[in-house]
Amino acid sequence: MSSGLKRNLRARHVSMMALGGAIGTGLFLASGEAVSQAGPGGSLAAYALMGVLVLAVMQSLAEMAAAIPVSGSFQEYARRFTSEAFGFATGWNYWFNEVVTVAAELSAAAIVMQYWFPDSSAWLWAGLFLLLLVALNALTVGWYGESEFWFALIKVVAVLVFLTIGVAMIVGILGDSPGGRNWNVGEAPFVGGAGGVAAVFMVAGFAFQGVESMGVAAGEMEDPTRSIPRATHAIFWRILLFYVGAIAVIGTVLPYTDPNLLNSDVTDVAVSPFTLVLDHAGVLAAAAVMNAIILASVLSSGNSVLYVSVRMLRALAATGSAPRGLAVVSKRGVPVRSLLACVLVAAALFALSMWGNGSAYLWLVTASSMSGFLSWMSISWSHIRFRRAMRAQHHSLSALPYRAPLYPVAPVLSLALCAYVVVGQAVDAALSGAGLGYVVAILFSPALFLLLWWGHRAVTGSRRVRLEEADLSAPQDIEV
Repeated sequence: MSSGLKRNLRARHVSMMALGGAIGTGLFLASGEAVSQAGPGGSLAAYALMGVLVLAVMQSLAEMAAAIPVSGSFQEYARRFTSEAFGFATGWNYWFNEVVTVAAELSAAAIVMQYWFPDSSAWLWAGLFLLLLVALNALTVGWYGESEFWFALIKVVAVLVFLTIGVAMIVGILGDSPGGRNWNVGEAPFVGGAGGVAAVFMVAGFAFQGVESMGVAAGEMEDPTRSIPRATHAIFWRILLFYVGAIAVIGTVLPYTDPNLLNSDVTDVAVSPFTLVLDHAGVLAAAAVMNAIILASVLSSGNSVLYVSVRMLRALAATGSAPRGLAVVSKRGVPVRSLLACVLVAAALFALSMWGNGSAYLWLVTASSMSGFLSWMSISWSHIRFRRAMRAQHHSLSALPYRAPLYPVAPVLSLALCAYVVVGQAVDAALSGAGLGYVVAILFSPALFLLLWWGHRAVTGSRRVRLEEADLSAPQDIEV
């Protein structure tokens, strides 16, 4: 039965969508903080290890999404292969993560524009930015995919130019070559030892979140059985190159003791590690250039997360986990009611950033960041259940459009690493003497996930799906 959605997303749209979701202010701003905490070697090791985790999650998601390409994919896989309750918790957890991120991008857009117009209203820029995002998402999915392609392409080109300039500086073609001296400053290259790597590993995970958005779009891909495997392979290597390459350049060109790096997680683009490296290279108006790039980054990320939050809400409505009216799709294939609901919630959350010096909003952002790791855990667990269901129903693995080469190591490893991050963040918050509000924010998402899961089970009597009865069917409009 058709969902009413249109399969108009092409392979190049899908690849850029995942890149656009994963490459954002976490790379352009917060990467400097990672180098300052763990040194050049420690931060490089942490990001490389996080790349392995991303590969594991993407392989699991790609295998299921290529075989069963449905909108809101991993919420549906959790429902089909584990239980209705688990799918309910997975879907709402991810929707919460994405709709909070939409509001975060509204705040970021206002900050970026106030760099050029310091006396202007944050409400004005956030409102204009939201209207643009709504317009792009209210048109056909093909228009959305095309806009995301070009927004994300700007970021990709910017990172490639940055890497080129950085390498030219390191080898002495441009400016004064730093050689390897910054790898021997103070405690470098591994500041804080294994503890420093562990701390940055958690930070790196937040930066990588967004790659899973490819799976949510599976129900609107033009040829998911082919485009998903291709995009998975390409996305992993590109993201790994961008992140690991950028960290290597930053750690080599700038000493980890640079005081500006300690503040690179703040909103001042002048202390972005990218800006600092471009300054060292003699690039004129480096801060203005980076501000323009970060604006494109915010547009891309906001565009992507609004799309994903709308499709996840529609998928929840289609399975009865949200009001059924939100599943209605227009003639253009757009879930307009879900779009309106997400926009209203995001606008309300943005309003929180204007209250109490943003303390309530920072609490929400911290909580939503943890929910991303819970989503990755759900994907990995669903993959294990998917394979076990195939075996129980005597399906041949050779029939899969894409077969994850690292199964079962990949999903088991990702479950372990994500659990480490979630538990490690909670323990670190408790032992570091952080305020009660921060500790509660860290624990909020895991507690909410369990409450949704067990609460749904208690109310509906939902039980685990028997592997022999798990639904392995693909949509009728797709040949698998």
